[in-house]
Amino acid sequence: MNSCVLMAKVISNPELRYTPDTQTEVAQMLVEFEGRRKEDPVSTLKVVGWGNLAAQMKESYHEGDRLIIEGRLAMNTFERKEGFKEKRAELVVSHIYPIDRDEVTSDEASSMDNLASFDNEMTSDHDEHQSDQMTASPLSETNDDNLDKIPF
Repeated sequence: MNSCVLMAKVISNPELRYTPDTQTEVAQMLVEFEGRRKEDPVSTLKVVGWGNLAAQMKESYHEGDRLIIEGRLAMNTFERKEGFKEKRAELVVSHIYPIDRDEVTSDEASSMDNLASFDNEMTSDHDEHQSDQMTASPLSETNDDNLDKIPF
């Protein structure tokens, strides 16, 4: 599963459409997000929501909004009219959390708290692991009897 969480800015208003067979709502919008390093360029990604989430996207989010988007990353291949195939990534949304909006619902606030506590757990686990590695005695300070022992 290619699950991811992304902090992004909406650069095109969500468009709502319906599937031909079941008339299920589908919304899509473009977002941009910064690279991991300062020298990395800004990237653009298509975000897709289905059903009730599609209606929520259309109704609640607009160009310029900053969001935390949780979902599944998918790669789509399609035939170009020039005669070659192209692959494009898109994020199929499972949750959206507004960042700079005052009117956050209680469900969104609870979900955001859960996301923040998960992030804090991951960070503290990582810090504890690094701390354990730093307190382990380096090989250069061990005697010959301990050479076979792994220092972490």
